[in-house]
Amino acid sequence: MNAAPSPLDRLLAIMARLRDPDEGCSWDRAQSFATIAPYTIEEAYEVADAIARADLAGLKDELGDLLLQVVFHARIAEEAGHFAFADVADAIAAKMEARHPHVFGEGGAALPGREAHWEALKAQERAARGAGGALDGVALALPALLRAEKLQKRAARLGFDWPDPTGPAAKLAEEIAEFAAAEDIAARTEEAGDLLFAAVNLLRAHGIAAEEALRAANAKFERRFRAMEAMATAQGTAFATLSLDAQEALWQAVKRAEAPSPAAGNGQVRAG
Repeated sequence: MNAAPSPLDRLLAIMARLRDPDEGCSWDRAQSFATIAPYTIEEAYEVADAIARADLAGLKDELGDLLLQVVFHARIAEEAGHFAFADVADAIAAKMEARHPHVFGEGGAALPGREAHWEALKAQERAARGAGGALDGVALALPALLRAEKLQKRAARLGFDWPDPTGPAAKLAEEIAEFAAAEDIAARTEEAGDLLFAAVNLLRAHGIAAEEALRAANAKFERRFRAMEAMATAQGTAFATLSLDAQEALWQAVKRAEAPSPAAGNGQVRAG
């Protein structure tokens, strides 16, 4: 009696069957690295969303969906003769062992300056892949705020950085003025990008991750806006029919109803 395949072997076999040129699924057979990439990014975000909601059952499902993306890409590569799933797993295992000599090396002692050592190892890996500059390897598909922060950190490692937060604060004020002075949409769009890049730099100088800060602000705005709509409904009024002043009054009421927080701002609804 043959033993049942492991869950991972079962998944690999399912993907192979889906991609089978004769008996597979026409949609799965038609996919390529490029067409699957957007789904891979989406699934990574859904993993992060499940974590943010502390939904462990959802996290299990989302991790499965993300694993499927890895299996899908690996299968496409295997069919083209490039590499297989086992090669992907072996490569990351070797990389993690190499990056943690204090754990997997002789003696097991913690390394002094572990972060610097980690970055040096990653720099060596980039060089081995043919990277020619400090900014090579910062993925284009990253969210823009996160990519801006990574680019700035790479430059900072070579000394290209403000010595203290007053520099990026002044730069942000300068970019706000240049945005206000822009004379057409093209110039305004360019200045808007510079403004956002400068804002990320200022947050980084204070040790704040821009992507996380904005995600929290989005969640807070969504929570408060939904509460405003609920208040309007409870008063027998459609929120959209209220004047801006009436909407502002609801916004302030929602803020007062929330638990006091030192971090709670005084921003008005009309300012976002």
